[in-house]
Amino acid sequence: MRPMSVENTPPEEPNVPEQPLKEGSAQAAEPEETGRQRLAAGLWPPRVSRAQLIVALLLFVLGLGLAIQVRSNSDSGAPLRGARQEDLVRILDELDGRTKRLEDEKQRLEDQRKELENSSDQAEEARKQTVEKERQLGILAGTVAAQGPGITLRITDPTGQVQSDQLLDTLQELRAAGAEAIQINGVRVVAGSFFSDEGGGVGIDGKKITQPYEFKVIGKPQDLEPALNIPGGVVQTLEKEQATVAVTRSAKIVVDALRAAKQPDYARSSSP
Repeated sequence: MRPMSVENTPPEEPNVPEQPLKEGSAQAAEPEETGRQRLAAGLWPPRVSRAQLIVALLLFVLGLGLAIQVRSNSDSGAPLRGARQEDLVRILDELDGRTKRLEDEKQRLEDQRKELENSSDQAEEARKQTVEKERQLGILAGTVAAQGPGITLRITDPTGQVQSDQLLDTLQELRAAGAEAIQINGVRVVAGSFFSDEGGGVGIDGKKITQPYEFKVIGKPQDLEPALNIPGGVVQTLEKEQATVAVTRSAKIVVDALRAAKQPDYARSSSP
């Protein structure tokens, strides 16, 4: 018989109870912080950014300014707080009187402004009237060129029978029909013009002109042409002298012959 073998097993260690850690030991667990402690640690010391600091400074300055303004307003109204009723009434009366004086001054200035505007308008209107009157007188005196509707009268005298008196009659007939400006062969004819007979032609204000005699006349064509063609009038008289007469209406006649303006020797304007 084989002998029975016995397995060698290690001896079991005895159960030793664990000993608690001593206070102050390195392995001791730290106590857990409470919520109040964590809140205090988050609030202090305060963490302020640069932008927050600038905003706080601006708010402080603004508040300080408002406080000074309120204090100033309070101080300015302080003298009236202790004033008597009679003094307050007097102050109000003075303010009302000052307001009334300012309103009167404003109205006076408004009236003065309107007066100046009216004077300016009147002066401008007077200036325009003066310019227009000067233009009209210049046309009549022959010192200003003119244009407008009218007629052209052309007298051809191949036999030389037309005399100065016949041209003068023609001129008078045209003026009676409403002619406003006339020139004959480049000579401006005015109220003081005179005609004379010259050898081989006619003299106007000392200037000799020869046929054909051309009248440029500004006026109403519907009045000027019939005045020349009336029975026994200018056209028939000239045709008896073997002259040929042609009248042409035109919407624009230019009278540009000018006369030199004469300066009076003795007469002066009576207006200041």
